[in-house]
This record gives sequence, structure tokens and C-alpha cells, in this order.
Amino acid sequence: MKELTKAEEEIMQILWDLRVAFVKEIIENMPEPKPAYNTVSTIIRILQQKNLVDHKAFGKSHQYFPLISKEEYSKFKMEGLVKGYFSGSLSRMVSFFVEKGDVKAKELDEILKLIEEKRES
Repeated sequence: MKELTKAEEEIMQILWDLRVAFVKEIIENMPEPKPAYNTVSTIIRILQQKNLVDHKAFGKSHQYFPLISKEEYSKFKMEGLVKGYFSGSLSRMVSFFVEKGDVKAKELDEILKLIEEKRES
């Protein structure tokens, strides 16, 4: 799987939320200034070529849907982040955010709780 461009990811986020959508519906869910119809249509065709999106035809119109889940892409993206910036070490990543003060005590407690639950199962 390849990393998505910012524009591709924006469209995928909308498709993941809507599950299925026509280009017009995707544009309606985009922030201002809204891109041109042809721009969104082109990006969707690129996503289809990457086998990330497919469509159902309704006459001349197409309804698009994602072929990968948000969770699948999130896992791919996070693995790349950990590998690329933290030498593949999840503990280095967590300690980076802890040292920078970006992780609050409540969040640390939640992380520790998740780890403990995972250990027990």
C-alpha cells in the first residue's frame, strides 16, 4: 500500500464516514473553498487505480466506496510513522510524546489500562 496524498486522504476520510457517495456528495462534505467537480473526480479515479476505491454504476453516474477500511490505512500509516521516525520502537514514540509534555496524566493512565487489559487477555 502507498501513502495517500493530502487530497486523496481527505476524500478517503469522507468516503470512510459516508461509506458510499457520489462525487457531488463528497464535495458537499468538503470544507470551503470547495474543489471543482473534475478535480474530485480525477482524485477518485487515481484512488481507483490504486485499488483503494471502487464504484457502482448508475447510468452515467458512479457511486464510490472504499475498498480498504480506515483501520487498515491507520495501521499502515502508524507503522510507517513508528518505523520512519522512531526506529520501529513504539516505546520510543510514546516516550517522545511524554517528554514533550504532549501526553496528559489521564491519557497515560488510559494507555496503561489498555496495556494491562491486553496482558490479561
